[in-house]
Amino acid sequence: MSVIIENLTYVYMKGTPFEKTALKDISLKIGDGEFVGIIGHTGSGKSTLIQHFNGLLKPASGRVIINGLDTAGKNLKELRRHVGIVFQYPEHQLFEETVYKDIAFGLSRQNLPEDEVRRRITGIIKSVGLGEDMLEKSPFELSGGQKRRVAIAGVLAMEPSILILDEPTAGLDPKGRDEIFGFITGLHKSLGITVILVSHSMEDIAELVNRVIVMNEGRVEMDGTVAEVFSDIGRLESMGLSAPQISYLMRKFRDIIPGIDYKVYTVAAARDELLRYLRKGARSL
Repeated sequence: MSVIIENLTYVYMKGTPFEKTALKDISLKIGDGEFVGIIGHTGSGKSTLIQHFNGLLKPASGRVIINGLDTAGKNLKELRRHVGIVFQYPEHQLFEETVYKDIAFGLSRQNLPEDEVRRRITGIIKSVGLGEDMLEKSPFELSGGQKRRVAIAGVLAMEPSILILDEPTAGLDPKGRDEIFGFITGLHKSLGITVILVSHSMEDIAELVNRVIVMNEGRVEMDGTVAEVFSDIGRLESMGLSAPQISYLMRKFRDIIPGIDYKVYTVAAARDELLRYLRKGARSL
């Protein structure tokens, strides 16, 4: 089991007039190799939750166990070898002269042999869809999408077993967005790592993940498969959220196309269902 959370509560600015309970008695488990999406409106506790996964924040009460390590313990260096977090706009943290040096920054603090560092970097740069010719370039010469991939490569070079991404495509154009999600999906399949994706995009969540956790006012409000969560549109809307837009379109089709399966949550699934219906109609002529 990758992540075990037991009765986690977290309080910001405890004992001050600005005290706020951000997480309230959360318990959940995330297994090895899962691809999990976390959604919720602004202020629901998503970012606070993921910052407990590598010890950036400590519980006010309860426990967070990552691959057997208690995040409240003192061995944060070991913990952070297991968990890699990519926050929004990670390219803003690029600062070295070359792409190679930026990716190597975290590795340099592990006292690894230079040949091991180079092995990891040349492997990772390919896995994020960039060529080795990029390694000697300045990161500031790259496009926005390329910078994002270099920043993510720096996290992956640490070889975490859990990768957490907080709005990884924020600010990117559609091409850059598709590229980022393409290699993240590929990494999940090829390496079998646990991936936790925080996103405001219901479309991205529906398309990519296997399990959805819905945060609301510091609590886990819903936890289930994509179909289980997004089929309950009324409950989502009561929390200021929505289902993917294609779900609303398919419900409208249901009113004019009897028998169509409207319980689909991705564009690809909607296309397949509409084609199935059209082929069925053609056969009946």
